[in-house]
Amino acid sequence: MNISLGPAEIAAFWLTLKLALSTTIILMLICIPLAWWLAKSKSWFAMIIESIVALPIVLPPTVLGFYLLIAFSPQTILGEQYLALTGQQLAFSFYGILFASLIYSLPFAIQPLQATFSQLDSRLL
Repeated sequence: MNISLGPAEIAAFWLTLKLALSTTIILMLICIPLAWWLAKSKSWFAMIIESIVALPIVLPPTVLGFYLLIAFSPQTILGEQYLALTGQQLAFSFYGILFASLIYSLPFAIQPLQATFSQLDSRLL
């Protein structure tokens, strides 16, 4: 079986690898401290953050993507600020894909960590 990869396939592979590595590294930097705080905090603010983090599980990915496109369109405050800061639109860029990947993957990284941290015996720390 002879498989030959053209430039488009190689570019897609490197884009996917770059996205996967970036998402994993950023999620670990964000999720470990956030999951620790959510597991140890009993405040009402922590419950609100936990509900927001769980939204990608409840919302279908297409709905979540649509809301992100609307939120970061150039006609909104977030979109205007991103455009002024970077000079390009967030939609359909690598950073847009990375942001969407982070938002979608957040609950799948935080919830297992949070469950683990909440079961840790505080005497061991």
